[in-house]
Amino acid sequence: MMASSSYTCIQDSATEKDRLLSSAASYGSQDPLRSGIPHLMDLHRRQEEEEVEEEEALRRKLKYFFMSPCDKYHAKGRKPFKLGLQLLKIIIVTVQLVLFGLSNQMVVTFKEENTAAFKHLFLKDYKDNVPQAVHTQAELYGLIHFAIEQYLALPQISLGRYAYVLDVGVNGTALSLCQRYYRRGTIDPVNDTFDIDPHVVTDCVGLNPLTDSGNGDYKNFTLKFYKLINVTIDFQLKAINIQTILNNEIPDCYTFAITVVMDNRAHSGKVKISLQNQASIKECKDPNVSGHAESYAREFFDVLVATVCLLSLLLCGRSILRGVLLEQEYVHFFKHKLGRTVSWGDRMEFINGWYILLIISDLFTIIGSFIKIGIESKTLSSYDVCGILLGTSTLLVWVGVIRYFSFFQKYNILIVTLRAAFPNVIRFCCCAAAIYLGYCFCGWIVLGPYHTKFRSLSMVSECLFSLINGDDMFVTFAEMERSGTLVWIFSQVYLYTFISLFIYMVLSLFIALITGAYDTIMAQTQEQVRITELHAFIAQCTDTPSSGKFRGPEGSTCSFLCCCD
Repeated sequence: MMASSSYTCIQDSATEKDRLLSSAASYGSQDPLRSGIPHLMDLHRRQEEEEVEEEEALRRKLKYFFMSPCDKYHAKGRKPFKLGLQLLKIIIVTVQLVLFGLSNQMVVTFKEENTAAFKHLFLKDYKDNVPQAVHTQAELYGLIHFAIEQYLALPQISLGRYAYVLDVGVNGTALSLCQRYYRRGTIDPVNDTFDIDPHVVTDCVGLNPLTDSGNGDYKNFTLKFYKLINVTIDFQLKAINIQTILNNEIPDCYTFAITVVMDNRAHSGKVKISLQNQASIKECKDPNVSGHAESYAREFFDVLVATVCLLSLLLCGRSILRGVLLEQEYVHFFKHKLGRTVSWGDRMEFINGWYILLIISDLFTIIGSFIKIGIESKTLSSYDVCGILLGTSTLLVWVGVIRYFSFFQKYNILIVTLRAAFPNVIRFCCCAAAIYLGYCFCGWIVLGPYHTKFRSLSMVSECLFSLINGDDMFVTFAEMERSGTLVWIFSQVYLYTFISLFIYMVLSLFIALITGAYDTIMAQTQEQVRITELHAFIAQCTDTPSSGKFRGPEGSTCSFLCCCD
């Protein structure tokens, strides 16, 4: 029994020894830990492939995002609805502006012609483009009496059809004659003394054109000349602009608020005369035009324009949002996958400035269209506000056309040159503006009392800007009054130095900046173009738009906004 047991132990030991001396592969194949290594290697390989696919997918998304509309059409086969929408918007917005311009032109012309007629009717011895003034007490009384008598006889003397507006003056009258003067005023040039109470007193008298009682009171109206500030004659007239019928529009009813002002604030012995006219427009009562049916075609067209612009605004806003989301994805990928940061220059590439321009244009057009609808329905009369909004929006729309030229290398030279020169031009303009403003303030203060073109700061700026362009040089020199030798010498030095500095130096350097940027762009086209890190990353994607790799899976659903890429 002992021998048998010993033999069994020796045999088992030999078997274990043979197993240990066997090949590693044979031995390891029996180890459960060793058998899991190929699975880990496959998992790691699949993970690397997924990362590569994720990187390639990001490159395709970036490449598609920066494609032109034509390339996007070849890439995914989607029609460039947004491009077509912008082209349609250009046409209808321009047509809308033209229609509004024709209507607004008639409104402005009607107001200007009536204002000119009122000046000839109510201002004695009025002459166009000549400052009106009186210098004697008799002339001032004569001017007041003339204006009131013309007002009372208006239906018999005017060529236009006007109606009086009652109950708009003092004590329910139609016309108000008022004088404003200091409560107490004593001026004694002999003794160089004065005594003035600066509180202003207003004294008025009214009259009605349809009644004779009390209408002679204005002849007994005594002016307090030595403390008089001004005299005003206020009244309102109604008129109808029937020329709009020629433009297939219902005529408008106007109310003109007219004020004749005799200004004596300076107390210089010269009373300045002016006539102010404020027009308000409203819908006429019971309009009746033979053969004219009520049409809402213009309102429908305005609603169409607003709808198209709203759709354009949504599409542009969606594109900006997609750009921001893609920028965040790109930054996240570089930070977590590559351990690198993205520069602000590359980040701003995702924010398309043209879309912001179009959004502003769309907002202006939508607001202007609704104001235009209010004007056509006679509930609003904001012609100037509507004109500014529609005009600015049309300007921005046409400027936005340049974006589509930028997709062609031979047509985007203006965009590229302006983009390259813009930073230097802004810095240069800041320095030039400091010198320009210095000349403006100096000319306004020193030359303003002696030269009509330097009487206000805005007039000084306009005059100097004209001089930069070579306009009215001799006239500006010739109109300088020689009231004092010192001021005249200063004016000569002032004008000569400004013209020499800005024409021969500032303007030449400004042109040189643009020319230098253009030459730099031309030189870069002949050399290796330096690309940013973003575009270098995109360039590693060699898939062409027509390769089919940009298309989504077959049968995928897509909304209308999704198709408008």
